[in-house]
Amino acid sequence: MYDVVLLTLGSERDAPGGCGSGGACCGGATGADTAPTSQTDTGRANTDQANSNQASSGQTDTEQCATERPRVPVLACADALNARGARVETVTARSDAEIDAVLARLDGPARPDGLTWPDPDSKIRLVVATASDGQLRAVLRRLVKRYAPAPSKRPADLPGNRTLPDLPPVAVLPLDPARGGTHRDLAAQLGLPRDPAAVAAAVLDGTPRRLDLLRNDGGSVTLDGALLGAADDAGRPLHWRARVEVDDTILTDGEEPLLACAVGNAGGYATLNDVTLLTAPDPADGQVEVAVAVPVVVRSGWGRKRVRLEVRRARGRAVSVLPREGKVPYLDDGVEGELTRKRSWWVEPGAWAVWSI
Repeated sequence: MYDVVLLTLGSERDAPGGCGSGGACCGGATGADTAPTSQTDTGRANTDQANSNQASSGQTDTEQCATERPRVPVLACADALNARGARVETVTARSDAEIDAVLARLDGPARPDGLTWPDPDSKIRLVVATASDGQLRAVLRRLVKRYAPAPSKRPADLPGNRTLPDLPPVAVLPLDPARGGTHRDLAAQLGLPRDPAAVAAAVLDGTPRRLDLLRNDGGSVTLDGALLGAADDAGRPLHWRARVEVDDTILTDGEEPLLACAVGNAGGYATLNDVTLLTAPDPADGQVEVAVAVPVVVRSGWGRKRVRLEVRRARGRAVSVLPREGKVPYLDDGVEGELTRKRSWWVEPGAWAVWSI
């Protein structure tokens, strides 16, 4: 039988400077251009326009992290695991160090090259109780930090299209059942169980479902996707400019105005209001889908001008966004941030996994 760790992320109200770089316990802030800035009002991404698939959009880190004590789903999941004979421990982590202490239990035997590698035969299984996609991302970011070797120490047994080994599977225990309905979080998009007893069954009887991971050069990861853009106080989208490239395809050179840019691994940012941005995002196809929404002025047969929205799309292994002026607000896995310099995302095919039945 397995040892199961039920991991919950604590509120930064309990431990200032808590889990997640820069003190953001759910999403992980690393500065204005590398992570969430939800503690300051710096012009937020257009959360009202983000489609109903993103319930976590626009929440502050404090709202996302209200997990001071074990919540009912955590206790119910623990009971279900105990009933099956599993040895269960509940842990509330309020810092990166406390997350790392849990993840260290997943380490494999010492390697000759000195690298820390996950144990593929581990009898310990990890359940992450999530109040938001940002919390799940915070744990995955620490897994990447733990197991991704430095480029100078890249081992020969690492696949050529990856910068890290297969990460240990995690089970996801959603703490908000509402986000499995109209407002869909990542667990709902992936069809993962939400009932605590069903989650327990997936942990003990399920198999790993491997999924793509987006890494970026800001030191973080993306599980679902990112939406770049902003709106004014009335909800009207604001124009901004950036050069957007997907592999060798240039979606925009930075000279024309944009209303939005979606970087999709899954489908959380597939639509914006009534506009389809991403047509077929697949979190297991080894590619990132990217779309930009460009307002284009056209003339009718009568010479009248009107503006239509042109959506340009591309798929590939990597995407870069280079802002041309000022700060570009964004949402990444539902957590707010600002982009002030070039940001690149790339796909790590099948790098992470979830327990599913």
